[in-house]
Amino acid sequence: MNIILFDEPTIRQSLVPLTYTRPVAEIRIGILTIAEKWQHYAGAATSYLTQPYLQQKYPKQPGTPAVYINGAVCPDEQLVAQVKQLKQGEGLYHNGMLVALHSGGQQLQSVEELLQFVVTEKQEVENCVVVRQVWEIFQFNGAQIRSDFKLITAGRKSQPLQDRHTMVYGEENIFIEEGVVVRAAVLNAEAGPIYLGKNAQVEEGALIRGPFALCEGSTVNMGGKMRGDTTVGPQSKVGGEIGNSVILGYSNKGHDGYLGNSVLGEWCNLGADTNTSNLKNNYAPVKLWSYARNGFVNTGQQFCGLIMGDHSKSGINTMFNTGTVVGVAANVFGAGFPRNMIPSFAWGGAAGFETFQLNKAYEVAERVMARRKIDLTDTDKAILAEVFEQSKQYRVWENV
Repeated sequence: MNIILFDEPTIRQSLVPLTYTRPVAEIRIGILTIAEKWQHYAGAATSYLTQPYLQQKYPKQPGTPAVYINGAVCPDEQLVAQVKQLKQGEGLYHNGMLVALHSGGQQLQSVEELLQFVVTEKQEVENCVVVRQVWEIFQFNGAQIRSDFKLITAGRKSQPLQDRHTMVYGEENIFIEEGVVVRAAVLNAEAGPIYLGKNAQVEEGALIRGPFALCEGSTVNMGGKMRGDTTVGPQSKVGGEIGNSVILGYSNKGHDGYLGNSVLGEWCNLGADTNTSNLKNNYAPVKLWSYARNGFVNTGQQFCGLIMGDHSKSGINTMFNTGTVVGVAANVFGAGFPRNMIPSFAWGGAAGFETFQLNKAYEVAERVMARRKIDLTDTDKAILAEVFEQSKQYRVWENV
């Protein structure tokens, strides 16, 4: 089966700034990205039908028959079984939203063409986990960790935990991949599973409570306090206190400071003692900037912290207000609370912002990525250049 994961336009816009630089299905929620979930459940490779400027980095695999699947939908066994039963021209829908379409031999070249496809028969999906809003990434994360844990550990045996100074609770809910090193930590999986990915490290004095996922090559630093419903994506370093948050990967929050009910993209760095507020003093529902609505929307959540796009950074002692959205390649620093909508390529803080010029952003990204032995390619630069142009309208100081 040729699975092509497409970006539903309204959902994609609601997930900006995270989807400025990736297709929707590349978002990590639980242990795996949405694309990786489909690969595991369906036993097939996946490709993407996304924005033209992202398509070169995330290509669409040619081949027939093709099944187009909404990249915001998290699969389960029942849904995958329904998708596999689709015949040519048939589609699955959930409350009017296209979930999956069997196009037969017809190759669709854009999302617009896909959404105009004439479906011969429509079938309804009753239960469906759809990531429609950025806050739903951390809201659904605990359940998705549990689901992914069952999926990727089924029929497998965990590596033994050999450190005699580490305390373990709920050992049956802990899975350790090859190459993991744990030293003098506390792992409490009584309330949910703990997954430690290949070559991950948990340093001395770390406290971890499940559901929790530490993906391949990542580290919990000495004394780190990892609360439940938290995912640390691959090749990341974390410390301080983190709760109910998702770090997509290749990012660092290595020092003391609190990160709660938040989502960080890739190649981010939070300076020492950076703190996020995730609860308003009046306990009211949090409002969050929405690129889809071009304004603030009520999340309905009492707890909501920081949403940060790829390649963004904060300086030491940065304080983020409840419900702050930071775009791509922004640099935030200085005393006081900066505004709670910080555009892409902004440089500054509470005292004001100027534009972080594109060539300087390239230089920083090259240095940061080189530390992980990854190159900033011409394709990556083209994506950042497109985001720079698309986000210009939000850098209001450029138009003053």
